[in-house]
Amino acid sequence: MKFTLSWLKDHLETDATLDEIVERLTMIGLEVEAVDDKSALKPFVIAKVLTAERHPDADKLQVLSVDTGDGKPVQVVCGAPNARAGLIGAFAAPGTYVPGIDVTLAVGKIRGVESHGMMCSERELQLSDEHTGIIDLPADAPIGTAFAAYAKLDDPVIEINLTPNRPDATGVHGIARDLAASGLGTLKTGSVARIEGEGECPVKVTIEAPELCPGFALRLVRGVKNSPSPKWLQQRLIAIGLRPINALVDITNYLTFDRGRPLHVYDAGKVKGNLVVRRGRDGEKVLALDGREYTMTPEMCVIADAEGADSIAGVMGGEHTGSDEGTTDVLIESALWEPLNIARTGRTLGIITDARYRFERGVDPEFMAPGLDLATQMVLDFCGGTPSRAEVTGYAGHTSKIVSFPLSEVKRLTGVEVSKDESLAILSRLGFIPKGTGDIVDVVVPSWRPDVDGKADLVEEVMRIHGVDNIAPQPLTSHDAVNGRILTTIQIRTRAAKRALAVRGMMEAVTWSFIPARHAELFGGGQAELKLANPIAADMSDMRPSLLPGLIAAAQRNADRGIGDVALFEVSGTYEGDSAERQRRVASGIRRGTARLEGAGRHWAGNAASVGVFDAKADAIAVLEACGAPVEKLQIEAGGPSWYHPGRCGTIKLGPKLVLGHFGEFHPATLEALDAAGPLCGFEVFIDAIPEPKAKPTRTKPKLELSAFQAVKRDFAFVVDKAVEAGTLTRAAASADKKLITGVSVFDIFEGASLGEGKKSVAIEVSIQPMERTLTDEDFEALAARIVENVGKQTGGVLRA
Repeated sequence: MKFTLSWLKDHLETDATLDEIVERLTMIGLEVEAVDDKSALKPFVIAKVLTAERHPDADKLQVLSVDTGDGKPVQVVCGAPNARAGLIGAFAAPGTYVPGIDVTLAVGKIRGVESHGMMCSERELQLSDEHTGIIDLPADAPIGTAFAAYAKLDDPVIEINLTPNRPDATGVHGIARDLAASGLGTLKTGSVARIEGEGECPVKVTIEAPELCPGFALRLVRGVKNSPSPKWLQQRLIAIGLRPINALVDITNYLTFDRGRPLHVYDAGKVKGNLVVRRGRDGEKVLALDGREYTMTPEMCVIADAEGADSIAGVMGGEHTGSDEGTTDVLIESALWEPLNIARTGRTLGIITDARYRFERGVDPEFMAPGLDLATQMVLDFCGGTPSRAEVTGYAGHTSKIVSFPLSEVKRLTGVEVSKDESLAILSRLGFIPKGTGDIVDVVVPSWRPDVDGKADLVEEVMRIHGVDNIAPQPLTSHDAVNGRILTTIQIRTRAAKRALAVRGMMEAVTWSFIPARHAELFGGGQAELKLANPIAADMSDMRPSLLPGLIAAAQRNADRGIGDVALFEVSGTYEGDSAERQRRVASGIRRGTARLEGAGRHWAGNAASVGVFDAKADAIAVLEACGAPVEKLQIEAGGPSWYHPGRCGTIKLGPKLVLGHFGEFHPATLEALDAAGPLCGFEVFIDAIPEPKAKPTRTKPKLELSAFQAVKRDFAFVVDKAVEAGTLTRAAASADKKLITGVSVFDIFEGASLGEGKKSVAIEVSIQPMERTLTDEDFEALAARIVENVGKQTGGVLRA
């Protein structure tokens, strides 16, 4: 949002300097992004041509003697056809930067004649596109004075960055209201005189889509002369980056920025019949004012006459009924549009206009009719004519929101003590109407503040005007205990999981939270409640049920660019439903090609092996261990979700029901559906499903207990059914004596006819660590008997003969 200082002072009576205004704007939440103090135009002075003689070596050049006001005429070579003795214009001395041609002047020779500066055209000073001649000022222009001050071009331009919740600040009047409320001046009245008009408006309006158009005001003005707008208005539009066109168009552009009220003017002679506000029809075309043709849909709103759709409602007018220099009768439109529909229409069509910018944020509904009157008065002042009475359709009036405001909320939410009287005074200056005298008051929200819904919004209004700089700095509260816990369990686990995977050689990726519908369905998603109502792209239509599709796609993009050995991970959210409790926190990773922990790629001693199921398993276990899961109690079951290879995947459980994750190689059909290929394995661990560890009585680490006795290892070979998992057998052996047995590992598996049908031999190594004394042969025999007994009871295994 741009405006000039003088424009602001049309609405704000203040003696504040530019620096004070800029600082206050930022302090009250209207952040100033840039200030152009017009210093670039300061070097240009008003000068008079004393003599003009033909250049000796060029027919189209003249050698001028120019009086710049210091009594020392300078010589200038000029090619402008209107250069003559007695002309008064704008002069630039050597060393001056000329913005219109992006050149810094120097003393030079033109066809052998020295030139000490130049007489400037309007284009060279970026005043207009006119460059056929140099600027020609009136005879009373003061020679030697600053041209910018004389032409009123030294008006500073302020640009503020508006947040989407401040539609009232899209007009200079609304910005002035905020500054006045902050104590930086007095707001000038913004009242608009009512124009009654003569006779009915001959063009009637029918609203067929009231849900998209809550109100429409229209007025005919006959007998206008559409000449250029006044110089002051043109200068303001140019200052904010708009090109003056003609008086009628310039008036609508001016009021868009002055009051935040977009309008549109039609050439009444080009409108056929009455106007209808309706939804667009499939395939319907509209030739807009930018010269482009747009295709409408039933989700869009259009304004049509008897010959069809002419304007894209709230976004851009139509070319066929636009006003031009020949316009004599004009229809002025001031309407209200549904904000979300305007935003969707503009984004779908790729149109960005000042009207869309304001309508999608919400304009003041109560200023619809006054805005029409204000535009009408400006048309009468600049173009003449006779107005009709206004045709107002559909507008049922504004129902003000009333917010119950406990004044104690200011202190509770901000920690700053603001008196009751000051809080109510601030709200009153902003246009709110407090009602009541107690500690809880009802506050009527003005029509221009659709963003205010609750008491917290009112606290924000009080604080930004009271001044956030009045909040005294406070030291952070010290925790009572050393190393007091600050992060939540999920935050701690998220960081731990990322660190664990990073040290295993994997790189963190950040993928989109929404994926194509066909990918979501592959990984158990695709539910209706997880589809986006307004996706940013057609292939990003569903919230992701898993992190794996995004990671696999990222790995394939790397492979397509020649980097086939990649290991990626992500710790983020997945979605099983549209409620908060159905959002999961998951750590997922994939490995492709030869990107194993030991290293990837080719080597003289032998190529690295391709990744496989056990690489994914090791990654998953590393995450669980880092997150504090009881790894020694985990159960690994064969099989997993359908996107994994059925014979090369597993499920990690804690107990019979609690699933902590899955791992494995991916199903070929899954990879084909994702347009991916190559050795690929991955895992997903649900870190929010890991049980909270039991609270410890102290944060002090337990005493280190080291045994002085020799550790011993014993081997056992058991014959079990093929269906028995090795993990079940090792847990059975370890439970024989939890104090003495410190580890059990499988070192051999054998299958053969000598063992019998459906049998296999599993050989395990049991590590035994005495703590109190050296074990005797009898102790080892007793322990071995308990191991064999435990394995027999839990797996049906017997010692291999």
